[in-house]
Parts: sequence; structure tokens; C-alpha cells
Amino acid sequence: MSELLKISLPDGSVREMPVGSTPADVAAAIGPGLAKAALAARIDGELRDLTRPFEGDCELALVTTRDEAEALDLARHDYAHVLAEAVQALFPGTQITFGPSTDDGFYYDFAPKDRPFTEEDLPAIEAEMRRIIQADKVLRREEWSRDQLISRWKQQGEVFKAEWAAELPDGEALTVYWSGDDWLDMCRGPHLPSTGKLDPAAFKLTRVSGAYWRGDQKNAMLSRIYGTGWLNKKQLDAHLTRLEEAAKRDHRKLGGEMDLFHLQQEAHGSVFWHPKGYLIWRELEAYMRRAIDQAGYREVKTPQVMDARQWEQSGHWGKYRENMFVIPDEVPNTEDEGPIVSDDADWMALKPMNCPAHVLIFRQGIKSYRDLPLRIYENGCCHRNEPHGALHGLMRVRQFTQDDAHIFCREDQIVQEVQDFCALADRIYKHFGFTYSIKLALRPEKRFGTDAMWDQAEAELRDAVVRAGLASEEYGWEELPGEGAFYAPKLEWHLTDAIGRTWQVGTIQSDRVLPERLDATYIGEDGEKHRPVMLHRAIFGSYERFIGILIEHFAGRLPVWLAPVQAVVATIVSDADGYAAEVAQQLKAAGIRADTDLRNEKINYKVREHSLQKVPHLLVVGKREAEEGTVAVRTLGAEHQKVMPLADAIALIKGEATPPDLR
Repeated sequence: MSELLKISLPDGSVREMPVGSTPADVAAAIGPGLAKAALAARIDGELRDLTRPFEGDCELALVTTRDEAEALDLARHDYAHVLAEAVQALFPGTQITFGPSTDDGFYYDFAPKDRPFTEEDLPAIEAEMRRIIQADKVLRREEWSRDQLISRWKQQGEVFKAEWAAELPDGEALTVYWSGDDWLDMCRGPHLPSTGKLDPAAFKLTRVSGAYWRGDQKNAMLSRIYGTGWLNKKQLDAHLTRLEEAAKRDHRKLGGEMDLFHLQQEAHGSVFWHPKGYLIWRELEAYMRRAIDQAGYREVKTPQVMDARQWEQSGHWGKYRENMFVIPDEVPNTEDEGPIVSDDADWMALKPMNCPAHVLIFRQGIKSYRDLPLRIYENGCCHRNEPHGALHGLMRVRQFTQDDAHIFCREDQIVQEVQDFCALADRIYKHFGFTYSIKLALRPEKRFGTDAMWDQAEAELRDAVVRAGLASEEYGWEELPGEGAFYAPKLEWHLTDAIGRTWQVGTIQSDRVLPERLDATYIGEDGEKHRPVMLHRAIFGSYERFIGILIEHFAGRLPVWLAPVQAVVATIVSDADGYAAEVAQQLKAAGIRADTDLRNEKINYKVREHSLQKVPHLLVVGKREAEEGTVAVRTLGAEHQKVMPLADAIALIKGEATPPDLR
């Protein structure tokens, strides 16, 4: 190695630096402004500490707050370490475990000495964190051996850290990070140069919960402290505002207020749909049926319970067994003492997905190349044994219904089918007012199929998006290494809601594995058997989750065509009761979902109550309206009412109540 290292910078220039130099030295050589702004370094593409010496000639890119995604992840990682240091300073004897960054913050799991932490502890912990940040403590990296780590943790009484250290590779250099000279944690890094690079006003501890060590309920219960962390106070304030808005839009809260659905202990993770909520479901189902009928799909219905051997053959038994509801194939007991379960009973499983059943339908009868593409659709009810702690309203459930379809096609039809699906998804999402981005999830480390098979499948999906004109910045096009399913790469549609959150909803996957494993074939033009390619696709994803997203996106004020009650006729005086009933009857005759409110209550009370129920239109009638054949229309969210002839009001509401695909 020469005495000077050649450091190539993004602008094409090369700087010569002495052996032992660091990225911080390069930043200082360029200028004091950059030296102050630099947070970390990317060395030949790998993110590293700013103060870690170069190991040879390399390409260097300095990371600053302009590189927001990387800077945020670094900051949140450091906030987690500062949190751990603060907790141990305030609560001696507390053991530390792990603390990663998250999408909007960080958390750390602790084993308290005396009692679990509570939210009353958070203000004091926040204050101690700010003290550590303002002390501007240097974050210093050191390499230790496994034996050193184990010895250190045992001396400190850190049982959990010692257990983890004992499982690390023997003989491999492991890293710890010091905060100043008095506190350390083992971590791969990288980290910011010092705690002072964090903004003490840009974080907030949000809540405390229980968490099992290593996520296993057989292990010790820990206290998990969550926080949100940002680069500056402005970002934090904006995030907290979004959280407040999200709380107002929470679909669980609105679902109760609007009498749409409920959940309860007796059916963990399954939804009790009330009449109003199920009306929304039925409208979506009817809308989707019209869309798939027009697109050439054939609807099917498949069994809920299938033999375990089918799941073994498909590969799902090995991958999803722990998330499947499994039952023995029991023999009836003639003695009326319950079923007999023999030791060698066959096992059955509630289906967690529809794909294998659709392959079995495809296999019925001989298929010709002329029959392809064959598009099979099902509103398929599925069950997955999600952990109790992971369940969340409509967003994550155990029983759900997918708008699921599988397209069996020839190799030469794949790109066109995917392109057609892109157009269908685009049209549907725009009907609901969503913008979206598209991501291509590439092969995971553990997968079925050959590399050549994956190369081809990924190229086909990429080509289809390019041809559809969606592989651009406008559509947030991005490729996600390692994020594909174990059997196929996939395109993902990420919807953006009214307050800027994103939801991964639609998907299409190009699969050559399942047709092979389940022996699906068609007769080609050459008279020989060939494997079809199977495109797995969904647009809503699941009805439950999509309805939850819609409720939050619209803050309960659903488009009129989806609203369970589209209009309420409310009386000012009882003399107008007869006219109100007549108005409601005409609304219903026009296909509008309408109710009357004839209660002996003040009109302002009625207006307020139906506003809370998110009824789109309130038609107020009194003696004058009855005499003139008019109604006073109060539209949800509008400041003023409009008096108009009844026929005009019906025409107005009917237009809005017509689904967008039928207008």
C-alpha cells in the first residue's frame, strides 16, 4: 500500500490522504461547513462511521441531512442508544437488550430491576436523554472478541446481553460503541460521530409496552419503551400533528361511532360486520365484480379446508405451517362422546391463501394453449393464525377475504397480462381518489426455483411496468432487493392516503414454481405438455384492510356511492312527518339509501348527530318545504344549506350515489 490513499469523490475528483485518515478528515479538508454537516460516510457503497479509518483506496460519499433517509435511520439508531444509556443512569440495575430504529422512530427493550416501566417514567427519561445529547459525548467504535464481550456482560450482570454474545461467531471481530468513556453497547453500527449531532428537541418518547425476550412468550417479559425521532423539531412537530390527525381518523374509533363493525375476545382477529358496514363491503364487492367481469375473469369458489398433503406439495406447509389453523381429520364417535382422533389421523388446514385451490381447478380437464390466458377470480375467505399482539382492527386480522385472482398464461402472454393488470389497477385506484407508487420486490435469499427462472420473472415484470409507462419518478418506481415471495418476484402498489401515509395494497407476482410443484400443464401448439406461468394478483388486497384504509383516508366521510346511508330526511316540525316519509320513499325509488328522522328533537341536534354518523346529505323539511315541494339540503362539510325542488335534490344525490364505473 502506498503512503497516500486515493479517495474518489462523487464529483469525479480524487483526494490523496495519508494512511490512517478518516472520512471526517476528508470532510475537514474540503471545508469547515462540510465537516460540521457530515454525519457518516458511504465507503464503496457501505455505510460507515465518519471516524472509521480508510482501509485502502476507495470511493467516498459523505452523508449529511440532505440524505434524509440515511440520516434519519442513523439518528433513530442513536436515539435508541441514548434512551438505553438514560434508563440505566436513572434506574441502576436495569438490564439492556436491543433497540432498533423503526419507520418513524425507535424502541429499546429493558429488563427492569424492580418494576416494569410506566408512561409516568417517560418525562424523566426524556430529560436525561437531552442531558446526554447536550453533553455531546463522542460515539467511539471498538472491536472486541466474543470472550471479551461475554466477560464484560457477565461482570455487569447483563444476563440477556451475555446470552446473545455467546451465540455470536467465535473468532470474528465484533463491535461495541462507547458513549463517552462510561457507557457502551454492542452494536454493528454505524453511528453518528457524537450524541451532539442529535437535536435534543427532535424526539419524544411515546409509550411503554410489554415484550418477550426474543419475541418468544416462553421467555422473560421485558419493558419496551417506544419513541419517535427526527432530524429537527419541525419534522417532529409535523409528525405529531400527523399522529393527532391519524387518531381522529382511526378506523376502529370511527367504525364504532358509525356502527359499522366491532371486534371482541370471543373471535380474536375476526370481524363482526354490522348492517351499515356490510353495505360498504357489498358495494365494493359489486364494484370489483363488474371490473373483473369486464376484464375477462371467471369467478370461482373453493373449499375452506384442504388436506395437509396439498399444502406440503405446494410448499406452504414448510413456510406457513405455524400461521395455519390445523385440525385433525377426525372420525365420528358413535358413542356420542366426541370425535375420535387416532395417532395416525390425516391433518387438514383452513386455507391461508387461495392459490393451490385455483391450480386444482386449472388441472380439471385438459387445457390447450388456445384456452390461455385463463383468469380465475375468487372473493376467497382465508385464515391465518396471526399472533394476538399483531392484530390491529381491520388492518391485521385472522379471517379475511381477498379479491384474489390467478392468471394462467403462456410465456409469450406474461408481459401483456401484467401490463393489462397495471391499467386495471390504475383505473380502480383512481376511482377511489388514491395516488400510488409502484415497487418491484426482488428475489429473497431463501427461495424456490433457479436463478435463471428468477432472472426471467423479474425482467418480465420490469418490462411490463416500462411498457405501461409507470416506471418513472412520478409513480415512485423503486426496486426492493430481497423483498419478493419465496416463490416469485412481485410488483407492489403503495397507496398514499389523505394525510400522506402509504399502504401496500395491490400486488402481482410472476410464478413458475407453484405450477411445477402442483403439476399444472397445458397442451401446446406442438402437441406437447407445457407448464403455464401463474400470475398471482390482487387490487384491494383484502376487503377488511381496504375498508379500514378507506375509512381513515376519508376520515369516515366516504364517497356517497359507498356511504351506508346516503341521505336522511329530517323534520323541523311534526306537521312535516308525512312529507318526510314521501321524500324518503322517492329517494329509495331512485335507488338512494335513505332514512327518516322524525324524532321530537331540535333540528340542530339532528344535524349534529347525523354529521357524527357521516351521512353525506341531510334533507331538512318543515311546513314550508312540504307546501312548496322543496327540501333544504345540508351536505356534510358544507357551510350552508341549499333549498331546491325535490326532483333536483334527488338528481343531485343520485348522481353522486352512482358508482364511478357506472357514471
